[in-house]
Amino acid sequence: MSLALLCPGQGAQHPAMFDRLRDVPAAREVLDACRRVLDRDPVDAAAADDRFDNAQAQPLLCAASVGHWLALRERLPVPTLVAGYSIGEVAAHCVAGSMGPATCLDLAAQRAQRMDNASPRDAGLQAVLGLQRAPLQALCQAHGVYIAIANGADHFIVGGSGERLQALAGAARALRAEVRPLPVHVPAHTPLLASAAESFARVLAQAPLQVPRLPVLAGIDARPVRDRAAVVHTLSAQLAQTIEWAQVMRQLFERGARVFLQLGPGTALARMVAADYPCCEVRAVEEFQHLDGAADWVHGALDRVR
Repeated sequence: MSLALLCPGQGAQHPAMFDRLRDVPAAREVLDACRRVLDRDPVDAAAADDRFDNAQAQPLLCAASVGHWLALRERLPVPTLVAGYSIGEVAAHCVAGSMGPATCLDLAAQRAQRMDNASPRDAGLQAVLGLQRAPLQALCQAHGVYIAIANGADHFIVGGSGERLQALAGAARALRAEVRPLPVHVPAHTPLLASAAESFARVLAQAPLQVPRLPVLAGIDARPVRDRAAVVHTLSAQLAQTIEWAQVMRQLFERGARVFLQLGPGTALARMVAADYPCCEVRAVEEFQHLDGAADWVHGALDRVR
């Protein structure tokens, strides 16, 4: 039985997201890289009102996930698998050794810029809970909206223009679904960002990427990414294709992961895994006051599942 690491996507940024890393020498490189990219201290950026803006959010999230990994790396067993949710997939590749921290932060900034440039005005994402995929897909086709992320059998994120999202929300609520707007203002993982995917692919092709030392499961199809060409393809294609997160979770489990640790801010990925795979040991770094507690928990959890 093995350890899987999870890197989150947008929405969980908060002012205290770097509290465990401020005085950790191992995290200094990634925090310095984030400072260069944002032109301000990441701690200040995390506390600012614009922390949910794409250009701020994506580097902040990568810095938090990678920073927690660097701070914990010497205290944890080698993980067997890594996965990331949306922008978290870029961070996951840094954790897996596909790129260094400075490259990761630069790519996060370039990814955000290209998504912002390609996005229609007044567009975004919203969660839809309580509908199966087929009826939701029919609603999406009727209203010109797209399934952006599949989190579970009746848990989806949809993307599109604001007006069309509102219309879909009304239709979904009429079918007794729950709809929640998300603090993301681009229609990520939909065909509306096809030009961003093409542009980001060119950026990735020129980036100093390496073969990942650990297998990363791609968000678009849950397959392991094992070479440089696949890194370029999967990280760019996911900007305009549905993220199949439920498949990623299933593949993590089927490949032997029984202990899951979510890096970065928030607990959303940990909660999804815990809900779908209650036999597993699942926690998020943010559940611990100190990093030592997270490391101790991982070792104890691996002992318990053997």
